[in-house]
Amino acid sequence: MALPHGTTGSTMPRRQLGRHLRDLRNRARMTTRIAAQQLEWSEAKIWRIETGQTSLRSLDVEAMCKIYGAPNELVDPLTALARETKARGWWTGYSDVINEGFEVYIGLEEAARQLSTFENELVPGLLQTESYARAVLAAGRPEATDAEIERRVQLRMARQALVTRGDSPLQLDVVISESLLWHRVGGAEVTAEQLEHLRRMCDLPNVRIRVVASDSGYHDGMDAGRFVLLDFAEGGVDELTEPSVVYIESFTGPIYLDKDHETERYRKAFANAKTTASDGRAAIEDARAGL
Repeated sequence: MALPHGTTGSTMPRRQLGRHLRDLRNRARMTTRIAAQQLEWSEAKIWRIETGQTSLRSLDVEAMCKIYGAPNELVDPLTALARETKARGWWTGYSDVINEGFEVYIGLEEAARQLSTFENELVPGLLQTESYARAVLAAGRPEATDAEIERRVQLRMARQALVTRGDSPLQLDVVISESLLWHRVGGAEVTAEQLEHLRRMCDLPNVRIRVVASDSGYHDGMDAGRFVLLDFAEGGVDELTEPSVVYIESFTGPIYLDKDHETERYRKAFANAKTTASDGRAAIEDARAGL
């Protein structure tokens, strides 16, 4: 069986390997406690492995395959995948300004085929200008130094290459609330530049920006709040497909949801929000004219 793996960094290999090992453990009808006892590890370590939170040595994977009774033809691909869990993504150069847990999101974003996001407060990060991002980051981190803010701005700008790259650019589907277009983040000049940037982004074939009018009435996005739904390329006949992931940036830290019933609920919420939204160009032009 061929195993899919991401092209950059270790996020995808860690998640894929963790899922395979969890499935093997479940097929062996073994609890995490029993597995931990047989491997002489802690249950917490098993959980970190299965949720893709840590890299693994090939020898450790071989030991897990042995106690789980994994088929011989699966051991070599899994140990090869283990070696990829130590890969370093380009974003590790910004580790000094990446919040705990957010490096997982950057790795998922890097590997995604399509990103669908609903936002009701701020322009999504992948569509922000430098000045807008700087204003948002400075306001949200009043204790940060100017140098730290600049590093965070650089990281955000670097992530945007996914949208504008010539080879297989990220498909970006965005639904935003009309009200956020009228928020003067950083002042009128910064806001005007941001609105002009959004207008230009509407012209890209891989970017779709829709706006929910303030008088549109109820839609599911109101209950769901801001979220990002990441979809990945489908595997071939003999490959496994990476499941979709919902990312929620909560006040206390990131939340990742990947169970089918969770992602489908957010997918329906996004679809419902889209039915109440219209092409963003007119709303963006109105906001620009109102400055």
